[in-house]
Amino acid sequence: MLVMTLLSLPCSYAQAARVPLTYEDPTNKPPFPKSPILIPEVDLEGYTLTFFDSCVGCTLQLVNADDEVEYSTVISSDTLVLPSALEGEYEIRIVCGDHYFYGFIEL
Repeated sequence: MLVMTLLSLPCSYAQAARVPLTYEDPTNKPPFPKSPILIPEVDLEGYTLTFFDSCVGCTLQLVNADDEVEYSTVISSDTLVLPSALEGEYEIRIVCGDHYFYGFIEL
């Protein structure tokens, strides 16, 4: 299992902040992919997520402190506005086929 760890930043500022993501391969395939894994770059400004690498068709999940998926959707464009009813710290998960990226955001 290949895991790349990045620091997480609280993202409740008025300016956009980069959401650091980590990669994990849930299939436990050998750690020698045919090409390097591109970790998506995501910014959070208020409740708006901006994806700089195409994540269209991937599933986005927000997981609360009780390890429950509180919000889930399929990403359909380069920007996604999260519901304003969400508050607190969440693990953000982006699932693209066999690839699983995660980080932490604060709303």
